[in-house]
Amino acid sequence: MHPTVAALGTALNTTAGIAPSLAGRAAFALFRRPVRRARIGETDRVLIAAAERGALTVAGKHIVTYRWGTGGRPVLLVHGWSSRASRLARLATALHARGHTVLTFDLPGHGASGGTTTTVLECRDIILELQRRHGPFLMLAGYSFGSLASFLAAREGARTEALAGIAGVSRFDHLVTGFRRELRLSAWAERELRTRVEHRLFPGEPDIWRRFSATHDPERIGVREILLVHDEDDLRAGAEQARETALAHGERVELFLTRGLGHHRVITAPAVTARVADFADAVRDRAPAP
Repeated sequence: MHPTVAALGTALNTTAGIAPSLAGRAAFALFRRPVRRARIGETDRVLIAAAERGALTVAGKHIVTYRWGTGGRPVLLVHGWSSRASRLARLATALHARGHTVLTFDLPGHGASGGTTTTVLECRDIILELQRRHGPFLMLAGYSFGSLASFLAAREGARTEALAGIAGVSRFDHLVTGFRRELRLSAWAERELRTRVEHRLFPGEPDIWRRFSATHDPERIGVREILLVHDEDDLRAGAEQARETALAHGERVELFLTRGLGHHRVITAPAVTARVADFADAVRDRAPAP
C-alpha cells in the first residue's frame, strides 16, 4: 500500500471515532475523485502521440478523445479509475495494426480531460456521444471501472457487436467495498459511502447497486460475444468478479485467465493484447455487413 493511502485511512478511522459525519464527508470526497492524475510512461507517450486528438463536451466537462485510423466500425476502449487513455495505447496500436479503427478518451478528472470528478453515468454518456458521432461500435472494450461502464452503456443504448472486459468489476458495490479495503477503513465507511452515493451522487436514480452492475439484466445486452480477461492474482478486483460476470452472461462468454500479472500489468501484457486483438478480428469476420 502507498504510504499516502495508508495515512489517509488511519486519519479517517481516527476522525470517525470523534466526528463521524466529518469522516463520512471526507471519505465520500476521496471516493468520488481520482487521488491523482496518472503519469504517462515514455512508451505510452510515443504511442498516444500517434493518435488523432479530438474533443467533446459531456455534462459541461471538456473530454479529450483519441483516434487511430478511419473507416469501418470502430473499437472503443474505456480506461479505468485513476488511469488515462494512454494506458490503453499499446492495445489500441495492436488493434490498429490489424486494420481496426480505434477510439478512446480520458474520463473527466483523468488524463488531459477537464473536471475533477466523474461517475459511471458520465462515462456511459461519453460512450453514447461517441456512438452518435462515429456510429455503432464493432466492439466495446473496458478495463476495470471502464468494463463496468461499458456493460452499463451496452445495456442502456450503446450498439456494439461484442464486449470485452479486462480486469473488470462485476458488481457496482465492489467499488465501495474495494475502496474501504484499500484504505483499511472500518465498517462505518461502507455504511456512510453507500448512503452518500445513493442520495448525493445519484439522487433519483433507481436501484443503482443492481442496475450499474455488469451482471444485471444480461438479456438486455444485445451482443453475441463477450470476452472476459482477468488475472488470477488480481488483488484489487479478484478473478471471482470475472467468473461472476461470466455466469450471468452464459454461453456467449469466453473467459481468458492469466497468472502473475495482477490488476495493472494485465492491460499491457502482450498475451492479453494479442488475445483481445484476435477476438476483435473474429468479431469483424463474423459481423454482418453494414
